Amino acid sequence: MTAVLDKPGAKAPRTPRRWSAPPRPAWEEQPTRAGLAGKGLALGFACLAILFPLWIVVVTSLSSRRTIDQAGGLVMVPKDITFVAYRELLSGGQVTRAAVISVAITLVGTLFSMTVSVLCAYGLSRSGTLGHRWILMTLMATMFFSAGLIPTYLLVQTLGLTDTYLALILPSAVSVFNILVLRGFFMGISPELIDSARIDGAGDLRILWQIVMPLSRAVLAVITLFYAVGYWSAWFNASLYLNDQDMMPLQNVMIQLVQKQEAPVGLGQAIKTGELSGLAVQMAVMVMALLPVAVLSPFVQKHFRKGMLTGAVKG
Repeated sequence: MTAVLDKPGAKAPRTPRRWSAPPRPAWEEQPTRAGLAGKGLALGFACLAILFPLWIVVVTSLSSRRTIDQAGGLVMVPKDITFVAYRELLSGGQVTRAAVISVAITLVGTLFSMTVSVLCAYGLSRSGTLGHRWILMTLMATMFFSAGLIPTYLLVQTLGLTDTYLALILPSAVSVFNILVLRGFFMGISPELIDSARIDGAGDLRILWQIVMPLSRAVLAVITLFYAVGYWSAWFNASLYLNDQDMMPLQNVMIQLVQKQEAPVGLGQAIKTGELSGLAVQMAVMVMALLPVAVLSPFVQKHFRKGMLTGAVKG
């Protein structure tokens, strides 16, 4: 062994690394086996309580009418899997149009909300901004006091936004909580870095675009997810400001199906003839409404701790 190490360029053999738990604070005791087992059982039960209803919804949406009739309603064990409900929903008609409307509103609304929130948060994070303290206090006051539903509706009606898609975006375009989180994160960026860029001749917009935003990817991803989920799941504004059924987003169509108020165009005859089960259609629309959030959330999950805690504690 010594002879090998004495040779020029020879490297010592690597020792295998052993996994070690992260250091625990001095005041915390080491977990016992019973405690670890209890935590595992609690987490397993929580996951089961969350995933089991989703499993029932997905299986029921993929079940035939005969299987649903045999089960007497919701189906827990998959049998006679069929995609008829999804094929009919996506073949055109009210549900397809509502899904396209929801996607468009989510994309446009999220982009608009993020633009306004980032610009506002960056301005409020600079202590030398004119009137930033009064603007900040005014924004925080809106978190505790609001005009109410009737004045908001009268304002939207006076502006001529009823029966327009702008009514689904503008009334809820900005969240003061999200602005405060972004502001706290921006204030944590080194002032020397911004001052050096300003000395080199960079303006505020260039500093924001090339320095601040690349360093704030974690909090930007989290806030973007918050806005996107809010627009995708919103239904109240559409039911309040829209009267045309052809303009309704997916969530409102899902409510109509669940409440059995009205079957989507093209599906009513299929349900009457026995080709489809009304319950399968309801579950299929629910899956379509939940799918985007379920797919995007795991990719943003890693940013939650860094983005939310850092932005919420500072400032």
